[in-house]
Amino acid sequence: MNNKEVVTKIIFDVVHDDLTLDQVEYLLETPKSAAHGDVAFPTFSLAKIYRKAPQQIASELAEQIDDTAFEKVEVVGPYINFFMDKKKVSHDVLTTVIEQGEHYGDFNIGNNDNVPIDMSSPNIAKPISMGHLRSTVIGNSIALILQKVGYQPVKINHLGDWGTQFGKLIVAYKKWGVEEKVRNNPIEELLNLYVEFHEKAEEEPTLEEEGRAAFRKLENGDQEAVDLWKWFRSESLKEFDKIYDMLGITFDSYKGEAFYEDKMDEIVELLEEKHLLKEDRGAEIVDLSAYDLNPALIKKRDGGTLYITRDMAAALYRKRTYDFAKSLYVVGNEQSYHFKQLKATLKEMGYDWSDDMIHIPFGLITKDGKKLSTRKGKVVLLEEVLNDAIQSAQNQIAEKNPSLENKEEIAKQVGVGAVIFHDLKNDRLNTFDFTLEEVVRFEGETGPYVQYTYARAMSILRKARFTPDKNKNYALDDEGSWEIVKFIQGYPEMVLEAADKYEPSVVAKHAIRLSQAFNKYYGNTRILAEDKQQEARLALVYVVTVLLKEDLHLLGLQAPERM
Repeated sequence: MNNKEVVTKIIFDVVHDDLTLDQVEYLLETPKSAAHGDVAFPTFSLAKIYRKAPQQIASELAEQIDDTAFEKVEVVGPYINFFMDKKKVSHDVLTTVIEQGEHYGDFNIGNNDNVPIDMSSPNIAKPISMGHLRSTVIGNSIALILQKVGYQPVKINHLGDWGTQFGKLIVAYKKWGVEEKVRNNPIEELLNLYVEFHEKAEEEPTLEEEGRAAFRKLENGDQEAVDLWKWFRSESLKEFDKIYDMLGITFDSYKGEAFYEDKMDEIVELLEEKHLLKEDRGAEIVDLSAYDLNPALIKKRDGGTLYITRDMAAALYRKRTYDFAKSLYVVGNEQSYHFKQLKATLKEMGYDWSDDMIHIPFGLITKDGKKLSTRKGKVVLLEEVLNDAIQSAQNQIAEKNPSLENKEEIAKQVGVGAVIFHDLKNDRLNTFDFTLEEVVRFEGETGPYVQYTYARAMSILRKARFTPDKNKNYALDDEGSWEIVKFIQGYPEMVLEAADKYEPSVVAKHAIRLSQAFNKYYGNTRILAEDKQQEARLALVYVVTVLLKEDLHLLGLQAPERM
């Protein structure tokens, strides 16, 4: 039991005729100052029931409370302040983490149910830019957090691998492309061809029609068009995988837009069977006025289907394939309205499981306060940013620790981790500015700071040659260690909050605060002093390493043992 649970039970034993267990827990507060204890119970809400002043109620209740579990129980005005038994709590907490290791804070609320996560989703034949970073790393971290609470995440890279742009690319390649150049540098060459097509189309408008005609050929299975499309796709995926390898991220499925091309007819047929399709100026729509939404446009006048039709086919396929408990879409905030329409249309079809489809929106990354642009081929390439971050980490490591072994590998873990951490420490919905110099600093609220704290703690354990023993009576009662013990004790609640809110920043902020608390402790305490509590202090250091490593893991970062 954590501190609040202990206090809740003690108070409830006294006030059970007047307050429920949940009401008592809701009223408890964490004092801002350690001088006022670890948990406080305000008595204002009992004034009407007892018809007495809160100060008097606090005094009378305190006399009835069993205080044997506490160092002391103190009344200050209308508050009853509880000071926990530091030795007992620290022993229980340290022993629990030593026993459970990385599984401390695990839950089984997910019952191993499947949760597809639609994430990353770059467009074939275009580079992965900084604009793709958020969906990719937020989706990956949510998958890891959900796994910790007992779900089975299914990471789906819903590739942008279909559409008129492929007709344009086919035309551009046939007119100006060189096979060897594309094979040597596929993404850059294909992007150049795509940009060239648009530049020339401004002078030759007929090119646009050629592009549409080439896409129709692709849709109709023309062998040459299909072969070129498959080649563009496979070459692009090779390049994408290089970046995903750098990020340490894998996927369970690469089924993108093209996969659902032959599955949309069924959606239209189902809508017709349920009499949901209505004609509107030659197009076919589903009326969503009951949901206070604009109509969902299912078919254009020319008979072409739209994004929503494809997403309906994907949703139905995922339900049939994974029988999901919930299905997540880690997609930018600007797509919120689309997902409302998608869910409402499926709901109209009688699919109540659409309630389990959840859009996980996020804000933008900006540069100097401006949105990252992708116009005319000017993109901020993710691979370049990661390489710059690795180089920056390498320079700092060479300065701080020139004799470090595996410098290149550690620089990669630190540099890439810095970029990921900077994204995830920000509340998901916030827009934030990206400056490489800020991101790769070893001080401040950064990924390298957390990794460095972990490496420092590991260095202490190596120096002491410490091996934890769950049967030893590790117990601490000093104020410095107490702050850390409380952080450790609250870890399971933090994990649940991150999972409930789909919010990796909860984990990142925990990692920062735990690192700050440990570094303060390290600065003020002679951890290796040879006295009776040395082993207990080392047990605390060990437990900090367990939690920092798990925090980093849940964010998708490595934890280097030396830096």
